[in-house]
Amino acid sequence: MIASLRGQIRHVGLDNVVVEVGGVGLMVHTTPETAADCALGTEVTLETTLVVREESLTLYGFPTADAKALFEQVQTVSGVGPRLALAMLSVHSPDAVRAAIARADLVALTKVPGIGKKSAERLVLELKDKILAVGVDPASLAVQPAGSGGDARAEQVRAALEGLGWSSKQATDTVHKVTTAPEAPTEVAAILRAALRELGR
Repeated sequence: MIASLRGQIRHVGLDNVVVEVGGVGLMVHTTPETAADCALGTEVTLETTLVVREESLTLYGFPTADAKALFEQVQTVSGVGPRLALAMLSVHSPDAVRAAIARADLVALTKVPGIGKKSAERLVLELKDKILAVGVDPASLAVQPAGSGGDARAEQVRAALEGLGWSSKQATDTVHKVTTAPEAPTEVAAILRAALRELGR
């Protein structure tokens, strides 16, 4: 198991980075916010989880052990895989996810693409007691989004949102709203963060 890694950033995508460790470039899937915080040529340390499938080995990376722990915890719920777990952390911070589960806040949970009412109810049913058992006070946690040009930049962001599970219409409408707002961001990472904030409302 690759539990963590440290190395130089060789590539930054919208939801992934390539980290060179010992001469080997490792593709690490992350939230858009984590990817946006990485800069080419800089050194990064990520907490990681290696997901093993018959046909693939996929590495997921997180800036904190807390985010990694939540990523792994939500996958203990039936029907929640790594892609959906990463989407949860793309929309909400780890504390916000825990707060939503502890409060049985189905509205916040269903803002994550791929999570419907039944899935949200299952998350609450299976994890609420575990979260409260470690002393989390849901009243002290605020549910906040985790996040955060030209046509080409907008298209990149739209594709990234669709990759995270939002519909083409949701992605297109949100990107349009963000890029036509007063003082609209112009960089891809900034547009993506703004779009994630908008979708997380």
